[in-house]
Amino acid sequence: MIVQQLVNGLTIGSIYAMVALGYTLAYGILGLINFAHGDVYMVGAFVAYFCITFLKLNIIASFIISLAVSGILGALIEFTAFRSIRSGSRSSQLISAIGVSIILQNAVMLTMGSDTKPFPKVMNTKVYEFTNLTISSTQILIMLVALIFMVMLYILIYKTRIGIAMRSTAQDAAMTSLMGINVNKVISITFSIGAVFGAAAGILVGIYYNSIVFNMGSSMGLKAFVAAVLGGIGNIPGTMLGGIVLG
Repeated sequence: MIVQQLVNGLTIGSIYAMVALGYTLAYGILGLINFAHGDVYMVGAFVAYFCITFLKLNIIASFIISLAVSGILGALIEFTAFRSIRSGSRSSQLISAIGVSIILQNAVMLTMGSDTKPFPKVMNTKVYEFTNLTISSTQILIMLVALIFMVMLYILIYKTRIGIAMRSTAQDAAMTSLMGINVNKVISITFSIGAVFGAAAGILVGIYYNSIVFNMGSSMGLKAFVAAVLGGIGNIPGTMLGGIVLG
């Protein structure tokens, strides 16, 4: 029983961690808590749903399109909602984030409807049974995808030039700008990366629970924020661990 609950918790925790990384990236580079991030997660799930249901695309193509759309959305949110108020008060940033959240939720509700949507079945689920453990192929997929994304993020942040620029901007944006690095571009990329992680998590939740709804980002956003705080918001490895522990 304990082992079974650990596996179930690890599955959900992997999703929490992916969403929480969006919070920690934004906070690490701007000191900003983007409460609209949970709704980007929701948009990612609905974009994939639209591609599969209406455009008749396969899950791989739908996954890629959803990540691309969400990445652009993340950069757009940073540009329109946060760039002009970076040096403003925390309350103005919070109000802006809540405004974006309301806009995204209502846009999806008006275009896709307020009822729960059945997420298309994209794989044949197999169940593997052991002595005290039952694990499905869907759970394995979720944990594997989450692991791949987290490893890719670690490599990006600590082993690439853009990662160095992101860490430099987080430490001292003014000095980074004086070194010839386009800080605005770095911040936009950071928001895009966070949005991509949120979208991927949204799709995985759709596959796991076989349903999505326009306000699904609210509860997930709160849980992911708790995971980020638990692991140390702004701390990438800690956030990963926080999500898994919360799950």
